[in-house]
Parts: sequence; structure tokens; C-alpha cells
Amino acid sequence: MITRYQTIFICALVAGCGRSPERTASSDSSQSGGISLSSGTTAAASTGTDASSACPRTGKWALCSVEKRLRQSGFVVRPVPGAAPRRAGFSVAPVVYTLGRARLEVFIYGDETSLARDVAKLDTVTVAPRGSANRWGGIPTFVRAGNLVAVFLTDNPTHADRLSLALTAGAPQP
Repeated sequence: MITRYQTIFICALVAGCGRSPERTASSDSSQSGGISLSSGTTAAASTGTDASSACPRTGKWALCSVEKRLRQSGFVVRPVPGAAPRRAGFSVAPVVYTLGRARLEVFIYGDETSLARDVAKLDTVTVAPRGSANRWGGIPTFVRAGNLVAVFLTDNPTHADRLSLALTAGAPQP
């Protein structure tokens, strides 16, 4: 036998699970991760790019996808103007950002083979060629993900963990 309180609870539960009348088709589209419920897919999904940033979704890291991922992770990303200094042990030049009071240097390689060749010659603790001294001016956090190496200079271990998790989650997939 169902009691009066059980009936009230069931009615409240059913009412709470119903759709809100203010919800429109446009909010359905934005709530569904960029996929329009009425047309099937958006241009972003069909072309393999993110419509909001026109960043390629190739499965490899690009600077635009790094910046987007960092912003999504709560970082305030500011590119450092000017050419970044070449770093010993890296065959590609870095792109440098400030994230709050921290510094991030991102090395994006054309392929993982070239990256693996450079990393094989590095001490990943000091992020310097094996046998060389640390020239970063602080304790570097080394992050490797696909065709990307990032060196994060911060004294905040929580920020270092957050950056590592954001980048090691992988590049945007097609």
C-alpha cells in the first residue's frame, strides 16, 4: 500500500525529471556539445574542425588546441611576444606563454618520431641534454603528449598537476 508521503515523493520526482518549458531548441544545441539535434551534425563535426576556433582536429597537437585546452582547464593563457630562445636538446623552437605567474614553453613537433629522437637525448628531470645542468631558472615540469613537449616552470604543484592532466588527456581527435 502506498502512503500519502510516498505519493507526494513520486509526484515530486516525476515533476523534477520533466523538461523545463523555457528550454528551446537553441539551448538543446548548445547543451549537446555542438551537435544540433535538428540537423544531425554541425559543420564542425562534419569537417573535423572546431567551428568556434577553426582549429584542426587531426589527433595531433596544434598551438590553437593547446591554448584552448589550457583555457578549458582554467588557465589564463598569455603568449609572450617575440621570438623564444632555442633550447638545448630540442630541434624545434618553443612557443612561450605566461600562465598567471608561471611560464610555459611548448614544443610542437611535426611527428612523434622526431619528438622521440629529441627526448631520447634529454634528462627529463632537468629537461636538459644528458649530463648538462638545468638552465631553466627553476624546477621544470616535463610533459610529453603525442607530438608535444611542454616545460612548465611554476612553484605551485597543483597548477603543475592540472597542466599535466590537461595536456596528457590527448590532442583533439577527428
